[in-house]
Order: sequence, then structure tokens, then C-alpha cells
Amino acid sequence: MSVKINIHPSLLHLTDDQEVVEVSGNTVGQCFQQLTAKFPELKEWLFEKDGKLSKYIDVFVNQESSYPEELAKPVNDGDELQIIMTIAGG
Repeated sequence: MSVKINIHPSLLHLTDDQEVVEVSGNTVGQCFQQLTAKFPELKEWLFEKDGKLSKYIDVFVNQESSYPEELAKPVNDGDELQIIMTIAGG
């Protein structure tokens, strides 16, 4: 099973400039576990200290929001995940 994760441009320095990373998993969370196993520095950007998805990250599966399931959202072979970063500030 192969799922593609499209990496947000602001995170490319953490993935050796790989824009797309292929992983496997049955949920968004499992895919993100594999992603952070390959690129451990991503973990602090994607997750809060309690293990929940960061409030600044949105994940889309095949161009549809994974909310409210987020990490529990099922994925299938050939799906594409998009990491979207919310911009904050004033």
C-alpha cells in the first residue's frame, strides 16, 4: 500500500527537499508516523506535545479535509495527503 504525502514548501528543509514522500498506512496517523520516522525533525512541527496534530496543521486527503477525524481518517492505496500550514500572526 502506498500513500503520497505532499510536503508543505516551508517544511522542505526538513525532508531533504523532497516535495513528495511515499509511505504506507491505513490512517493519516499511521502515514504520519512513517513520515516522522524517516524525518524525525518533522515531528515537532506536525504534532503537539500530547501527540495530537498541531493546531497550525491541516491535512487533506485527496483534496478533502481530514477534519474532524484528522489522524484517525482512513486512507487507501494511491491516496494523496497534503500538509497545509495555517499562518498565524498579526
